Amino acid sequence: MDQPRDPRYAATGVDSTKAETGLARLRTWVEKTFPLNPTARPHLPLGYFANIIRLDGLDTGIAISTDGVGTKLLVAELLGKYDTVGIDCIAMNVNDLLCVGATPVSFVDYIAVEELQPAILEEIGKGLFRGAELARVSIAGGEIAQIKEMVRGVREGSGFDLAGTAIGTVPLDRVIVGQDVQPGDTVIGLASSGIHSNGLTLARRVLLHETKLTIESYLPEFGRTVGEELLEPTRIYVPEVTAMFVAGLRLKALIHLTGDGFFNLTRTAAPIGYLIHTLPPTPPIFAVLQQVGRLSDAEMCQVYNLGIGFCVVVAEPDAERVLQIAAEHGTRAWRIGTTIASPERTITIEPRRLQSREQRFVSQQ
Repeated sequence: MDQPRDPRYAATGVDSTKAETGLARLRTWVEKTFPLNPTARPHLPLGYFANIIRLDGLDTGIAISTDGVGTKLLVAELLGKYDTVGIDCIAMNVNDLLCVGATPVSFVDYIAVEELQPAILEEIGKGLFRGAELARVSIAGGEIAQIKEMVRGVREGSGFDLAGTAIGTVPLDRVIVGQDVQPGDTVIGLASSGIHSNGLTLARRVLLHETKLTIESYLPEFGRTVGEELLEPTRIYVPEVTAMFVAGLRLKALIHLTGDGFFNLTRTAAPIGYLIHTLPPTPPIFAVLQQVGRLSDAEMCQVYNLGIGFCVVVAEPDAERVLQIAAEHGTRAWRIGTTIASPERTITIEPRRLQSREQRFVSQQ
């Protein structure tokens, strides 16, 4: 029997339906810009994790991606801890670049502040440096905007927003957008570090507004405070995935599990579906969120990564080498599923007894 998608996330003000409608209207105008510079046209249609600029006469494309940290910044404000969100900002961008086969090379940031506080900017800078170090990129510049009328924080003068843009390079004959995925390929999941930088609006609503918990409450399940758990930086997958490039593996699809959770699997050129037969033990943050918030399995898989932050799709003969390279870089990885023939791009998550239908998960029970 079909069940409606859990409305909890929409109730927080994050409405994916309106977002899709708004994006459709925006992309109409964005796509009109594609022919404006014939010597540097976007190589891909919109909809992938990043795009690639193909410069005339060159065999290497420039990949580009932009993203921010979202309401995880409010957790940083509440804790007064700003030295990790820069890692998240870089991670969200460079992980997306990997998904088109690109090697990240540089980054620029944009920081909007309610009030310019040098000590806070220095702490943000520490996180940006650490993220750049992990991703092996330079930070080539950025912008700071003082816009008190537009930015409000949880405390007077503390508000800020942090976003960035990353660029990478990719040989045009090695662009990866899932064009070669076939039924029977293996899906390998790389461990996340926790909640990463998605679904924080719902997480804050559940943990900080619907319970007696505070940002400084210690939870035995976490082994630390609520705020420290939510602020755990997003894992950067550049070292292990670029090692897979160097090893010459035939990587068929690379998928960053960000907003929309497991529906990111459908962002491939080939019309393919997925059978997820195994999920690793769920990190405590997700079990606590689901229990305390009474969130359905469908909502959890739609919003969160459930411990899998990045997926690599390969032919089975290459799977063991992918697992080996991940292990060499200290990243846990598991065979979590296989690809299936499905023009409708269905996703079945057997451990949760869910199947996708019209961009939502429904119970198979």
